[in-house]
Amino acid sequence: MNCLIIAGSPDCDVELIRDEALSCDLLICADRGYSHAKRAGVIPDIVIGDFDSCRDEVAGDFETVKLNTDKDFTDTLVCAEKALEYGCKEITILSALGGRLDHTLANFYLLSFINSKGGRAVLLSAKERIELMPKGTFWFDDLKGLTFSLFPFGCESAVLSVKGAQYELDEYTLKSEVPIGVSNVFSSERCEIKVSSGAVIIIINQNNDFL
Repeated sequence: MNCLIIAGSPDCDVELIRDEALSCDLLICADRGYSHAKRAGVIPDIVIGDFDSCRDEVAGDFETVKLNTDKDFTDTLVCAEKALEYGCKEITILSALGGRLDHTLANFYLLSFINSKGGRAVLLSAKERIELMPKGTFWFDDLKGLTFSLFPFGCESAVLSVKGAQYELDEYTLKSEVPIGVSNVFSSERCEIKVSSGAVIIIINQNNDFL
């Protein structure tokens, strides 16, 4: 199963929400994400939040989970927990970027949380696609010409190899204090990235018009 979570960032792309909602098995809104869903004309399965930022009355034929405003976790993290409880292993999170910087950073770390529970998640916007790559081999297809950047995440360094890009690497140690992984380019129809140790965040620029 795959889940679509609509978070509460002001960065709301209604067309992207509509497109992604067509193929999800479970749609969860986090607080103001419900307002985004209403604007896009999609109906969630579950709405979760303390509703401190949602400007719409939350009512409809869906499950509602009201959280205490005095809590330890973000609304979006609780949404991810719910998705995992439902057996969703693939989670796409929209409206998770472009708002408060602390919330954006929390959503980056949410990728690690979901991975630690056996799932895989992506932060998605019209501009960017962001994924966590733990130890393993990953393939990226049909992205030739697009720009991407790599950063160690949750670790001091990561060892990785890159094939099919403008700047290829072979068991290179990428250090967190030296951000040289910015602005590589997919140079073939298939790019292979192998993470031998540590973990890496990849940020793919979906459209080079935004560069």
